[in-house]
Amino acid sequence: MDLCYFDHNSTTPLSDAGREAWLEASDDHWLNPSSPYRKAAAVKVRLEAARESLADCFDVSKERIVFTSGATEANNSVIRSWEHAGMKGKVGINPTEHPSVLEAANYLLGDRVQWLPLQSDGRVDLEAFEASVRSGEISAVSVMAANNETGVIQPWEAIAELCHEIDIPYHCDASQWVGRMSVRGLNACSYVTACAHKFGGPKGVGFMLVPEIDAAFSILRGGAQELDYRAGTEDVPGVLSMVAALQASALGSSDLRDVFVDRIRSEIEGVEIVGEAAPRLWNTIALLMPRHPSVRWVRALEKAGFLVGAGAACSTGKSTVSSVLRAMGVEAEIAGRLVRVSSGATTSASDWANLADAFIQVYQQLESFNDSPGKVISID
Repeated sequence: MDLCYFDHNSTTPLSDAGREAWLEASDDHWLNPSSPYRKAAAVKVRLEAARESLADCFDVSKERIVFTSGATEANNSVIRSWEHAGMKGKVGINPTEHPSVLEAANYLLGDRVQWLPLQSDGRVDLEAFEASVRSGEISAVSVMAANNETGVIQPWEAIAELCHEIDIPYHCDASQWVGRMSVRGLNACSYVTACAHKFGGPKGVGFMLVPEIDAAFSILRGGAQELDYRAGTEDVPGVLSMVAALQASALGSSDLRDVFVDRIRSEIEGVEIVGEAAPRLWNTIALLMPRHPSVRWVRALEKAGFLVGAGAACSTGKSTVSSVLRAMGVEAEIAGRLVRVSSGATTSASDWANLADAFIQVYQQLESFNDSPGKVISID
């Protein structure tokens, strides 16, 4: 049985453009770009052309582009640089960040972290944020562009403008944003982090924007690669595949998502949408189902031919409640019924309609199962 994929916020399939670029580079541009001979120099040229392409996309100088192994490495490196910078004041962290920011901040910064207050919809409270920044108690900020679990879009443009005015560094994890939404304006952030596998590129490669001049920033030591920011031989096929995938990515519309929600609500009473009042990514829905744990929904929907998520993929298997929902004040028992649906640019109207049918069928099956504890769920 073919499975219909609705977990794009976890990872995306390698796009045709990304696959073609990776295969070509693996065949023709596999040499170490730092080697001294001419054929290696040709690979270096391709690598730098990819850097320039990304720089053009973000309207920045190519010196701001650093290739990484992904957003987790990049996020950790930003937090680590703030630990070593000897800044006075607190570091303002959005409590709904990805674990690669939250755990790094807790471990490296400890009591220097100041958790930013949220509105009920999961967005950073701008009024409270501005008061903290203008008071001088915050010396650096990390707020993502859009949340991986809920799709809620943070007011990152306003935050970037304020941080620029006050002259404090702002890190924006744009992993769920890049490749799905316009990147215009992200160049106003001091640091931007992203990873290829969220927009049709390969796993294990990403990039980040760094400030024009940041001599203290370092990801890995031991070589002069990546403008001295990150030592290690670059993954040229991965980088070329990533850039090709980004250039081929398409922005989507929330229309199909909203039709799906209307259909579900018409058939299943009590469904809640996390962050519904906030602007959200066009591809993402975080559903709090009226009954039954997330794992039962995910497994039953997979039997029905649909792959969905239950929050952050990196947290799957942990018994703790989603840190995102916890920060938003959702009770643990309710948070345990989260089902995340995230589509791709090629997800069709019929895919969405079929997923709605499956949700309704699974709900009926789960309800029937509850009424008859000895009954085995079987979905054709």
